[in-house]
Amino acid sequence: MTIIVADTTCGLPRELLAQRGIPLIPQIVIFGETPFHDDKELNTAAFLQKLKASAKLPKTSAPEPPLYFPIFKQAQENHESVIVVAPSAKVSGTVRSAETAAQEFPNADIRVIDSQTASCNLGTMVLVADDMTKAGKSADEIVARLNDMIPRGRLYFLVDTLEYLAKGGRIGGAKRLLAELLEIKPILQLKNGQVESFEQQRTKKRALNRLVEVVGEQCKGGDDAHLCVLHAEAENEAQTLAAELKSRVNVPHIQIYELPPAIIVHAGPKAMGVGFFV
Repeated sequence: MTIIVADTTCGLPRELLAQRGIPLIPQIVIFGETPFHDDKELNTAAFLQKLKASAKLPKTSAPEPPLYFPIFKQAQENHESVIVVAPSAKVSGTVRSAETAAQEFPNADIRVIDSQTASCNLGTMVLVADDMTKAGKSADEIVARLNDMIPRGRLYFLVDTLEYLAKGGRIGGAKRLLAELLEIKPILQLKNGQVESFEQQRTKKRALNRLVEVVGEQCKGGDDAHLCVLHAEAENEAQTLAAELKSRVNVPHIQIYELPPAIIVHAGPKAMGVGFFV
């Protein structure tokens, strides 16, 4: 049997992961000098409350390697394989942490996959891998499937404000002020494992309409598309976006996920996005 390991950047509900028996590793969010594990110590609602009250942007940190030890130790003792499906190494140190932890168990079969993505697309890969292990597929077969999915992933974000990108040093303060005066809403993409600009639109409404157009152009539909919508404190808008996408793309179901704290740190409240596989 193969154990699939997720972390909180995947955005999957904790209840769903618990039902499936998928171990969940927390990311670390640091307010001032105080670190919080974002699985049980700080959920999205509590994080948003603290974020709005904080004068400074919190920092994020990858999971400490010892968090993986109990899972790896059990797998080694039971002669099981482990596949850690991790967020892109270009935006998170999770791959490095998992690989460091794996070095402590040289006799265990531990595979650390750099998904080159995050959020709902990462969650999709976790669920696909878990379905395969429950169907009796080997670790080699699962890794091959995940590697096939990586280049086919598309993930687009729309941020409500440039404030958090500016605080995080992603853009300059002057550029932020100019963009907000002009009501520019940037659409970002996760491409080749890192955040890049995709387009800029005037007003949020135009940006959302453009998101629908982009998905309609790129997403072929069908079960393998795994189309999903993500949001931070924008559930109603996410529901509307999902309904519009449903009318454009032939998919049986569009899952809506709440963004996890480690991503909201950079994207900010009211951020939205769409993920799928072509």
